[in-house]
Formats: sequence, C-alpha cells, structure tokens
Amino acid sequence: MKKHYKLTIYGRVQGVGFRYHARSMAFHLGIKGIIRNEEDGSVYIEAEGEPESLRAFIDWCKKGPPHAYVSKVDIVPDQLRNYDTFEIVR
Repeated sequence: MKKHYKLTIYGRVQGVGFRYHARSMAFHLGIKGIIRNEEDGSVYIEAEGEPESLRAFIDWCKKGPPHAYVSKVDIVPDQLRNYDTFEIVR
C-alpha cells in the first residue's frame, strides 16, 4: 500500500545538484512527488510510493549527492496526493 511522506533536508543541500539527483533517484525507484528549494537553505520533498521504495529513497536523501552534506532530515507522514510524476518545482 502506497505511503506519502513530507521530507525536509537540512545541511549543504542547495547548489550541489540535490534536486536533480533526487529526481533521478525517484524515477529509478518509482517515487512520485515534488521537490523544491526553501528560502532557509533546506530542500522540501513530498514523496509517495511503496514502502520499500520510500525507505530506499529516504536513505538516499540522508546522504544526498557527492557534494552535499546532509545534517538532518525531518520526516512527516501525510495523506496520499496521488502524484503522477516527480517534479522539481520552484
């Protein structure tokens, strides 16, 4: 059964390709949702998919791409929104 999580990623996560790498990983894992930079320097994600795929995606988010430094990830369960794709929004 699909689940939905809101993630906020903190650390050096802007200007390092985090959103583009996350989108690629989401496509690979079948995760749907959105990702955007926040004004406070964090990255916000809404991700939904099968629990096993979400676990893999969240594990990736805790590390990020090569030049990122992730200091903290807030994870909040939420209602399904039935996204069709995974998009970078501005």
